[in-house]
Order: sequence, then C-alpha cells, then structure tokens
Amino acid sequence: MERAEAEAILEGDRETAIALLLRVGELVEANQRLEARVAELERRLNRSSRNSSLPPSQDPPSAPPRPGGKRSGRGRGGQPGHEGRHRRLLPPEQVDEVVEHWPERCSSCAHVFGEPERVDVAEPWRHQVAELPPIAVCVTEHRLHAVCCPECATPTRAELPRQVPRSAFGPRLQAAVVTLAVRNRVSRRDTTELARELFGLELSTGSVDAIIQRAGRRSPAPTRGSSNASVRLRS
Repeated sequence: MERAEAEAILEGDRETAIALLLRVGELVEANQRLEARVAELERRLNRSSRNSSLPPSQDPPSAPPRPGGKRSGRGRGGQPGHEGRHRRLLPPEQVDEVVEHWPERCSSCAHVFGEPERVDVAEPWRHQVAELPPIAVCVTEHRLHAVCCPECATPTRAELPRQVPRSAFGPRLQAAVVTLAVRNRVSRRDTTELARELFGLELSTGSVDAIIQRAGRRSPAPTRGSSNASVRLRS
C-alpha cells in the first residue's frame, strides 16, 4: 500500500478504501491457493514405496532406504543336501541320439584307461540337449520333357502331376509364411527377413503377399454370425 493510499483512507475516501479492501481479499485468496499447491507438491515429493502404492523403483532420491530383510545366515543358491530342480529328462526311447563319454585318465593316478577297462562302476550321469536341426529349404526341380511322335511327328510335352504344386512354393512353406504374416502379424518385410534367416530362402514381399492372397481364397467362407467374418491382413 502506498502512503497516499493510506492517507486517503484516513481522510475518509470511501471508494479508495473499498478498492483496497477488494484487492486485499483477492491477495488472501491467491495466497491460500498457493499454500494449498505447495502442500500438494510437498506431499507428492514425500511419497515413496513405504507410504503409498509406488513401486520401490520410483522412490525419489530423498526417500529413506527400505529396511533390509532379516538375514538367515545362509549363502545364496542351493543349500547342501537340497535336491535341485532340473528339467525332466526324456525317457531313452524318445531320445534321437546317444553319445557315450568315457573318462580318459584316472583322476587319482592319471592312468590311461584302455578299451577293455571301460566298464561302468555306477549309473552314468545323463545330460540331454534339445536342439533344432539345420533348417534349409529343399528345392525340387520338375523337368517337363518333350518327345516327338514317330508316327505323326507331333511334339508332346509332359504335364505336371496333379500332386505337384503349381506355385513356386510348397504347401508347408506357404503355411509357414501365412503363420508368420497373418497369425503372428509380422510385416511383409520382416517375413522376408525371417524366411532368409530361418530357411535360407530369398523371398520378395510380393511373393509373401501372393501366398497370403492364395491362402485367403482357399479358406472356407465364415458362417453367418461368426465374429471372424472378416480378416484384416497387416502389411
């Protein structure tokens, strides 16, 4: 408040006094809003995983450290005498290949074991490794030969058997492409890269699209009321 304004109030200037009182009221309200905002910001700043639903990863730097759990005095990992958990082994009849490993030397005196000495004194430990075989596209070339008739001299060319696909890609390969591009919603470009990396096959995006279109034409028509009345293909 300026000195002139204070003197005006003392001298009985009613309008000036009212204006100043209104300004004081506005300032009081603004101050209350600011105080409430500061209190809200302080509350948010002090939130942590200990006093709210925040995860520990979002604790602010100022949050106090969480108390550590009571230590049991045991080391990490499996304890002595504890039976470990391992992947269940397949029965021998379901194993495709068995590789025998025999020790070469005695662990005590370094004696080299000969073939007649390879006799089990305990059950062998079994270790199984599951692996994919090398996957490569098998390309079959069908050659349609032409023969000239000795009777009428008309050349006749062989026709493709009915079981041979007319497309450049076999049914299993086409099913793999459709599974990637439609069921798993892989883009056309990514499908071509996967075909090259997984199968060693150079496949263009146009070929991928043609395979999907053929598969769509061969699919049975949806029944009335089916929720799968339309299938959107993602490119």
